[in-house]
Amino acid sequence: MSKIFVSGLSNVETSCEIDRFPIDYQPVGYHKNGVTSIASGVGMNVALALTTLGDSVSFATFAADDAAGATVRLTAEQIADPRIAPCQETPQSVILFEKDGRRRAFTDLKDMQERTLPQSCYEDFDSFDGFCLCNINYSRPLLERAKATGKPVFTDVHCLSNVHDEYNADFMQAADVLFLSNEMFIGKEASFVREIAAIYPCRYIVVGMGYEGALLYSKNGDRFAAVPAVKTREVKNTVGAGDALFSAFVHFYLRGDKPVDALHKATYFASWKIGESGASKGFLTEEELLRLSEIDG
Repeated sequence: MSKIFVSGLSNVETSCEIDRFPIDYQPVGYHKNGVTSIASGVGMNVALALTTLGDSVSFATFAADDAAGATVRLTAEQIADPRIAPCQETPQSVILFEKDGRRRAFTDLKDMQERTLPQSCYEDFDSFDGFCLCNINYSRPLLERAKATGKPVFTDVHCLSNVHDEYNADFMQAADVLFLSNEMFIGKEASFVREIAAIYPCRYIVVGMGYEGALLYSKNGDRFAAVPAVKTREVKNTVGAGDALFSAFVHFYLRGDKPVDALHKATYFASWKIGESGASKGFLTEEELLRLSEIDG
């Protein structure tokens, strides 16, 4: 079990299943068991996934004294050490998704990008084995503190189209392990990753490629390893797949697995997760995951 610090967004996510994109206009639609609301957000998803895998997680985030905030706080009780700072309004998101997994997300961050975490949330950085610092502004001041500990820093910049991206540059500079999606550079993964590696000191870069699996780059030796996707059950909703892949990799990397082995296990974790709707649901314990990957192997 690793002791991991997570900083990132919490929101309330409302998901609605639709027949197809584009949506035909009609004033009213009825979906039996097709609309759900749960606590989510990248930070919450990662914190819950790591907790389910067996890690001891300290989670720094924001929630207001409103109905959405109450949902966030109740869900955060599953986490060993929630560190929830107050704000005026809790962020929310709406996800529309098809039966085959395609989705469209709408996120309202409220004033999260102007918020700063209180110092009480991060006074004990030397006690952690690793740091998952999600790319929201209030994680930015924590990057230098985390690097100073000498412990691994993990971050996911999600959709990136420019290696000089100004918003994400600080996160890429601090990351020992960097995750991102290939959605903005499909077919150019190797060259794009090498551009990143030439500028930033990341030891490993992982590119999530959806149904094509994931690509692992090791800066030492300039090596790539492709890890294919797996199918463990029928896809329900792909929202949160990247967060699940990221979380499981972090868990097994800190446990001491070789990066390629950690990523292989993470693909099983993400595959199982997308068989359930809701970005913060569908996680396996470590024992369940290892049993699943062994059976398939």
